[in-house]
Amino acid sequence: MHNLAPEELKVITRSVMLILDNWGLESEQIVAVLGLSSGTRKRQLDKYRSSQAFPVDANLLKRLEHIIGISDALRTTFPRNQNMASGWLNTKHRRFNDQTPLEIMMKEGTPGLSKIRSELDCTYAWSEN
Repeated sequence: MHNLAPEELKVITRSVMLILDNWGLESEQIVAVLGLSSGTRKRQLDKYRSSQAFPVDANLLKRLEHIIGISDALRTTFPRNQNMASGWLNTKHRRFNDQTPLEIMMKEGTPGLSKIRSELDCTYAWSEN
């Protein structure tokens, strides 16, 4: 994902923003999950939704990869009701010490995204165990 053409990064940016919007995330939550500067404003997020690509940053690209992987796993887990994805992300789970997956992703950053992806997609975490 590190050798993306500018147009490819624009497509990925719009796709990830659509995923985050479909999950029902607020602007502050989107900023936290993406690891963007806390000063990132809604106007900048709107640019990402429409025309501007995310900045090229290794950590951000890794987060995008995890978000796409989580989205794919949620689509497989809840194939008949995509609204369940948002519900799952906002439900406290015993496996996460009674925190929501969204809280884990926001608080722990890239490792948190990896943790949630590993929980949902056994093929992703297969080589790590």
